[in-house]
Amino acid sequence: MDTTTKTERRPVPWNRGKLLGQKPPLKLKEIGAIRIRLQLDHRIRELALFNLAIDSKLRGCDLVGLRVHDVVQGRAVVLRAMVMQKKTQRPVQFEITEQTRDAVAAWIATAHLKPEQFLFPSRVSASPHLSPRQYSRIVGRWVGSIGLDPAAYGTHTLRRTKATLIYRRTRNLRAVQLLLGHTKLESTVRYLGIEVDDALEIAEQTEV
Repeated sequence: MDTTTKTERRPVPWNRGKLLGQKPPLKLKEIGAIRIRLQLDHRIRELALFNLAIDSKLRGCDLVGLRVHDVVQGRAVVLRAMVMQKKTQRPVQFEITEQTRDAVAAWIATAHLKPEQFLFPSRVSASPHLSPRQYSRIVGRWVGSIGLDPAAYGTHTLRRTKATLIYRRTRNLRAVQLLLGHTKLESTVRYLGIEVDDALEIAEQTEV
Protein backbone atom coordinates (compact mmCIF):
# COMPACT_ATOMS: atom_id res chain seq x y z
CA MET A 1 0.00 0.00 0.00
CA ASP A 2 1.29 3.43 -0.93
CA THR A 3 1.30 5.41 2.35
CA THR A 4 2.75 8.47 0.63
CA THR A 5 -0.40 8.90 -1.45
CA LYS A 6 -2.59 8.81 1.67
CA THR A 7 -0.44 11.41 3.37
CA GLU A 8 -0.55 13.70 0.36
CA ARG A 9 -4.35 13.55 0.26
CA ARG A 10 -4.86 14.71 3.82
CA PRO A 11 -6.66 18.07 3.93
CA VAL A 12 -4.65 21.06 5.06
CA PRO A 13 -5.85 22.32 8.49
CA TRP A 14 -7.64 25.65 8.25
CA ASN A 15 -5.48 27.06 11.05
CA ARG A 16 -2.08 26.11 9.64
CA GLY A 17 0.26 29.05 10.02
CA LYS A 18 -2.23 31.01 12.13
CA LEU A 19 -1.73 32.17 15.71
CA LEU A 20 -4.52 30.79 17.88
CA GLY A 21 -5.76 31.78 21.32
CA GLN A 22 -7.00 35.03 22.78
CA LYS A 23 -6.28 38.16 20.81
CA PRO A 24 -4.72 40.91 22.93
CA PRO A 25 -6.54 44.22 23.43
CA LEU A 26 -5.09 47.42 22.04
CA LYS A 27 -3.18 49.80 24.29
CA LEU A 28 -4.21 53.44 24.55
CA LYS A 29 -1.25 54.62 22.48
CA GLU A 30 -2.12 52.08 19.78
CA ILE A 31 -5.75 53.24 19.70
CA GLY A 32 -4.53 56.82 19.27
CA ALA A 33 -2.08 55.85 16.55
CA ILE A 34 -4.77 54.07 14.49
CA ARG A 35 -7.21 56.98 14.91
CA ILE A 36 -4.63 59.51 13.76
CA ARG A 37 -3.74 57.41 10.71
CA LEU A 38 -7.39 57.03 9.71
CA GLN A 39 -7.97 60.76 10.16
CA LEU A 40 -4.91 61.70 8.11
CA ASP A 41 -5.98 59.30 5.36
CA HIS A 42 -9.54 60.71 5.43
CA ARG A 43 -11.02 57.25 5.86
CA ILE A 44 -14.37 58.43 7.14
CA ARG A 45 -16.09 55.04 7.08
CA GLU A 46 -13.22 53.22 8.75
CA LEU A 47 -12.85 55.86 11.46
CA ALA A 48 -16.54 55.47 12.31
CA LEU A 49 -16.19 51.67 12.26
CA PHE A 50 -13.07 51.71 14.44
CA ASN A 51 -14.47 54.12 17.03
CA LEU A 52 -17.80 52.30 17.22
CA ALA A 53 -16.05 48.93 17.54
CA ILE A 54 -14.11 50.23 20.55
CA ASP A 55 -17.13 51.87 22.22
CA SER A 56 -19.72 49.18 21.54
CA LYS A 57 -17.63 46.16 22.54
CA LEU A 58 -19.84 44.16 20.16
CA ARG A 59 -18.96 40.91 18.47
CA GLY A 60 -18.03 41.40 14.84
CA CYS A 61 -21.26 39.87 13.54
CA ASP A 62 -23.34 42.31 15.62
CA LEU A 63 -21.21 45.32 14.75
CA VAL A 64 -21.40 44.87 10.98
CA GLY A 65 -25.14 44.15 11.23
CA LEU A 66 -25.99 47.51 12.79
CA ARG A 67 -28.52 49.67 11.01
CA VAL A 68 -28.56 53.45 11.09
CA HIS A 69 -31.67 53.55 13.29
CA ASP A 70 -29.85 51.45 15.91
CA VAL A 71 -27.58 54.39 16.72
CA VAL A 72 -29.57 57.40 15.51
CA GLN A 73 -32.72 59.06 16.80
CA GLY A 74 -34.08 61.90 14.73
CA ARG A 75 -30.98 63.45 13.24
CA ALA A 76 -28.61 62.81 16.12
CA VAL A 77 -26.42 59.89 17.08
CA VAL A 78 -27.54 58.66 20.50
CA LEU A 79 -25.43 58.58 23.65
CA ARG A 80 -26.55 55.03 24.43
CA ALA A 81 -27.77 52.28 22.14
CA MET A 82 -29.16 48.78 22.57
CA VAL A 83 -29.01 45.82 20.18
CA MET A 84 -29.99 42.17 20.28
CA GLN A 85 -26.97 39.88 20.20
CA LYS A 86 -27.09 37.20 17.53
CA LYS A 87 -25.14 34.65 19.56
CA THR A 88 -27.12 34.85 22.81
CA GLN A 89 -30.36 36.48 21.62
CA ARG A 90 -30.05 38.81 24.61
CA PRO A 91 -30.05 42.61 24.47
CA VAL A 92 -26.90 44.54 25.30
CA GLN A 93 -26.42 48.26 25.80
CA PHE A 94 -23.40 50.34 24.93
CA GLU A 95 -22.31 53.93 25.19
CA ILE A 96 -21.30 56.09 22.25
CA THR A 97 -18.72 58.71 23.18
CA GLU A 98 -18.57 62.17 21.63
CA GLN A 99 -15.73 61.44 19.23
CA THR A 100 -17.50 58.30 18.07
CA ARG A 101 -20.79 60.18 17.62
CA ASP A 102 -18.97 62.76 15.51
CA ALA A 103 -17.30 60.07 13.39
CA VAL A 104 -20.53 58.11 12.87
CA ALA A 105 -22.48 61.27 12.02
CA ALA A 106 -19.83 62.28 9.49
CA TRP A 107 -19.99 58.84 7.87
CA ILE A 108 -23.80 58.83 7.68
CA ALA A 109 -23.79 62.28 6.09
CA THR A 110 -21.03 61.36 3.63
CA ALA A 111 -22.72 58.11 2.56
CA HIS A 112 -26.24 59.65 2.57
CA LEU A 113 -27.54 56.74 4.62
CA LYS A 114 -31.20 56.40 5.55
CA PRO A 115 -32.48 55.10 8.94
CA GLU A 116 -33.40 51.63 7.68
CA GLN A 117 -30.09 51.07 5.87
CA PHE A 118 -27.13 49.15 7.25
CA LEU A 119 -24.65 51.46 8.91
CA PHE A 120 -21.74 49.85 7.10
CA PRO A 121 -22.95 48.71 3.65
CA SER A 122 -20.76 46.29 1.78
CA ARG A 123 -18.99 47.45 -1.36
CA VAL A 124 -19.54 43.94 -2.71
CA SER A 125 -22.91 43.70 -4.45
CA ALA A 126 -23.61 40.19 -3.17
CA SER A 127 -23.65 41.30 0.47
CA PRO A 128 -25.99 43.93 1.96
CA HIS A 129 -23.52 44.91 4.66
CA LEU A 130 -19.88 44.52 5.57
CA SER A 131 -19.23 40.85 6.32
CA PRO A 132 -17.37 39.61 9.42
CA ARG A 133 -14.62 38.36 7.11
CA GLN A 134 -14.27 41.78 5.47
CA TYR A 135 -14.26 43.40 8.90
CA SER A 136 -11.51 41.02 10.00
CA ARG A 137 -9.36 42.03 7.03
CA ILE A 138 -9.90 45.70 7.85
CA VAL A 139 -8.81 45.12 11.45
CA GLY A 140 -5.67 43.40 10.16
CA ARG A 141 -4.94 46.43 8.00
CA TRP A 142 -5.42 48.78 10.95
CA VAL A 143 -2.98 47.01 13.26
CA GLY A 144 -0.52 46.44 10.44
CA SER A 145 -0.50 50.16 9.65
CA ILE A 146 1.02 50.94 13.07
CA GLY A 147 3.62 48.18 12.97
CA LEU A 148 1.76 45.42 14.82
CA ASP A 149 1.57 41.84 13.57
CA PRO A 150 -1.89 41.35 11.98
CA ALA A 151 -1.72 37.61 12.73
CA ALA A 152 -1.62 38.33 16.46
CA TYR A 153 -4.75 40.50 16.48
CA GLY A 154 -8.35 40.10 15.36
CA THR A 155 -11.88 41.42 15.66
CA HIS A 156 -12.03 40.32 19.30
CA THR A 157 -9.13 42.68 19.92
CA LEU A 158 -11.54 45.56 19.40
CA ARG A 159 -14.23 43.91 21.55
CA ARG A 160 -11.80 43.31 24.41
CA THR A 161 -10.03 46.67 24.33
CA LYS A 162 -12.40 48.98 26.22
CA ALA A 163 -13.70 46.16 28.41
CA THR A 164 -10.14 45.47 29.56
CA LEU A 165 -9.46 49.15 30.22
CA ILE A 166 -12.67 49.45 32.25
CA TYR A 167 -11.81 46.41 34.35
CA ARG A 168 -8.26 47.58 35.03
CA ARG A 169 -9.55 50.97 36.19
CA THR A 170 -12.52 49.77 38.25
CA ARG A 171 -11.96 46.07 39.03
CA ASN A 172 -15.75 45.83 38.63
CA LEU A 173 -16.14 42.47 36.93
CA ARG A 174 -19.94 42.52 37.06
CA ALA A 175 -20.05 45.83 35.17
CA VAL A 176 -17.79 44.43 32.45
CA GLN A 177 -19.96 41.33 32.22
CA LEU A 178 -23.02 43.50 31.53
CA LEU A 179 -21.16 45.60 28.98
CA LEU A 180 -19.98 42.52 27.09
CA GLY A 181 -23.41 40.89 27.27
CA HIS A 182 -22.08 37.69 28.82
CA THR A 183 -24.63 35.43 30.51
CA LYS A 184 -22.09 34.02 32.98
CA LEU A 185 -19.46 35.80 35.04
CA GLU A 186 -17.06 32.93 34.36
CA SER A 187 -17.23 33.74 30.65
CA THR A 188 -16.07 37.29 31.36
CA VAL A 189 -13.20 36.04 33.52
CA ARG A 190 -12.01 33.72 30.75
CA TYR A 191 -12.58 36.28 28.01
CA LEU A 192 -10.51 38.99 29.67
CA GLY A 193 -7.91 36.57 30.96
CA ILE A 194 -7.91 38.63 34.14
CA GLU A 195 -6.75 35.89 36.49
CA VAL A 196 -3.54 35.55 34.49
CA ASP A 197 -3.15 39.32 34.15
CA ASP A 198 -3.69 39.89 37.87
CA ALA A 199 -1.19 37.17 38.76
CA LEU A 200 1.43 38.66 36.46
CA GLU A 201 0.80 42.14 37.87
CA ILE A 202 1.35 40.84 41.40
CA ALA A 203 4.49 39.04 40.28
CA GLU A 204 5.87 42.19 38.65
CA GLN A 205 5.41 44.11 41.89
CA THR A 206 7.11 41.45 43.99
CA GLU A 207 10.85 41.76 44.49
CA VAL A 208 12.95 38.89 45.84
